[in-house]
Amino acid sequence: MRVRHPRVAVLVLVALLLSASSVPAASPKAHREVLPNGIVLIVSERPAVPIVVARVYSRAGAVLDPPGRGGLASLTGALLTRGTAKRTGPELDAAIEFVGGSVEAGAGRDGMAASLAVLTKDLTLGLDLLAEVVLTPAFPEAEFKRRAAEVQAGIKRSEESPETVGYRALGRLVYPTHPYGVPVEGTVESVGRLTRDDVVRFHREWVRPDTTIVAVVGAVTVADARREILARFGNWQRPSAPPPTIPRATPGPPPREDRIERDLTQATILFGRQAIRQVDPDYFPLTVASYILGGGSTGRLYSRVRDEGGLAYSVGSYVSPAKYGASAVVSSQTRVTEVKRVLDLLRDEMARIGRDPVSDQELTLAKSYLVGSFPLRLDTSRKVADFLVAVEEQGLGLDYADRYIERIRRVTAADVQRVAAKYFKPDTFNLVVVGTVK
Repeated sequence: MRVRHPRVAVLVLVALLLSASSVPAASPKAHREVLPNGIVLIVSERPAVPIVVARVYSRAGAVLDPPGRGGLASLTGALLTRGTAKRTGPELDAAIEFVGGSVEAGAGRDGMAASLAVLTKDLTLGLDLLAEVVLTPAFPEAEFKRRAAEVQAGIKRSEESPETVGYRALGRLVYPTHPYGVPVEGTVESVGRLTRDDVVRFHREWVRPDTTIVAVVGAVTVADARREILARFGNWQRPSAPPPTIPRATPGPPPREDRIERDLTQATILFGRQAIRQVDPDYFPLTVASYILGGGSTGRLYSRVRDEGGLAYSVGSYVSPAKYGASAVVSSQTRVTEVKRVLDLLRDEMARIGRDPVSDQELTLAKSYLVGSFPLRLDTSRKVADFLVAVEEQGLGLDYADRYIERIRRVTAADVQRVAAKYFKPDTFNLVVVGTVK
């Protein structure tokens, strides 16, 4: 049996995606309205599949953790499903599992969300449970202590992962004065300081209707979705005080380095700096530039560092936008004896993409992949619900998928070179190396 080389396989995939990229529309059809109490309701009808996914997202993420209380939002989100005013955690689990559905909750950097997936015929029960989780969580003391201990144990275990240690250090360098520089899960010490009263207060203050988005996707009409959501969330009163204002991340001091000594045979290398969000027109050429530089096995970094040099176990680059800031990251893992050589190669390629025009073939492959793979982000109701919440929260508009495809297609080689010269300039990046350099 003949084995196809991975790079050839990727080229075949890109060709297939290129043929698929002629599909004219990607944005899911959706209805948006603002309910009287400030909730933004977005409904996307998908009648072909008898499943409904609902996602309730509030602007109550880790960016609102008080100083010294890192991990509070994350812990609060994890406890939402562990008991309500009506049911215990096990009773909630049993009720939704009986109908083959799921109710999940958690918090990230920017927000807290509770999600439901259920057959249409069981939507009434599912939404009842979802409303309980969002509006009347009980936060039992025993569950609080158990979950806090689990989080602390998980943080301790993660210290054994060089990659996790590296990304935490990089966050502190890229966002030195912004909450994004603090791990979402907090630290062992900060979680140890949390109390159940902190959790109750956080939920009461920040989970509020006027910062909440409800996305409903599946075999349900707009009218039915509106009626069901109003029946459960319509009496949720918004606070008299305005919601908090979170500052945008701003550039910090000049780039810094953090060398974290660990007795390892393999080192983790991370370059990172602040970048731009999707609202900036240069985001689209930057995305193309990042893919050409390190987007998988067709990227320059893979070819130069791994294929030609055999120096890296993994290598790549990406742009990570969020609500209050964005970052560009170049990463690699290599033998500790090769760190200096790999650093030189990474810096050389980062500089070259902003110095020399990219080839027509590189540009075509990158754009074809980015355009052709985008619909894969929307191929399930759950993904559509996540997308609708994200574009609303980021202020991108419900037609963002179509605009993304159109903007990517317009990117030229000159655009890539111009933007890369600004955002991939090596000396503008912070650097973290985990592992003893020999």
